[in-house]
Amino acid sequence: MTSQTSVRGPANRSAPPARSSWHRYSKNAASLFRDHGSGNLEIEQYNGLILKASYWRWPERGMAGNGIDFYVKVLGASFHDAMKQLMT
Repeated sequence: MTSQTSVRGPANRSAPPARSSWHRYSKNAASLFRDHGSGNLEIEQYNGLILKASYWRWPERGMAGNGIDFYVKVLGASFHDAMKQLMT
């Protein structure tokens, strides 16, 4: 009787596909965002809220953070709901 060994590890797993943080919004980007200069985007709906690649800031309100913070602080979502939205 021969034993079969299953080898598991990072080398045997395929990496998830790379994607941009804002890939879902690229079709409507012109209507949602305006260029704020220096690689910054401003969300039309939230006047003064500025986006960068991995964080946001809202100087007029003294707020800043990452994607989770945006859902919780700006949109009023729970942490759990923010994580569900960002993971889909």
